[in-house]
Amino acid sequence: MGWDHPDTLSTAYNLAVDLADVGRVEEALALGEETLERRRRVLEEGHPDTQKTARWLESLGEEPETPGAG
Repeated sequence: MGWDHPDTLSTAYNLAVDLADVGRVEEALALGEETLERRRRVLEEGHPDTQKTARWLESLGEEPETPGAG
């Protein structure tokens, strides 16, 4: 498995959630944003896991960047 494998991405998402839960929000946001970027690339925007990651980031008050926005 590599960094972009779906199982690795799931583990990264779960770690980001756990980091936020214990108050390490900055680290959680960084990992969450990286995971969202990878999920968008690997799974594409419409995949449920990609959407779940985007919603979670939004719930932390961080609006994920829309692909193609600039």
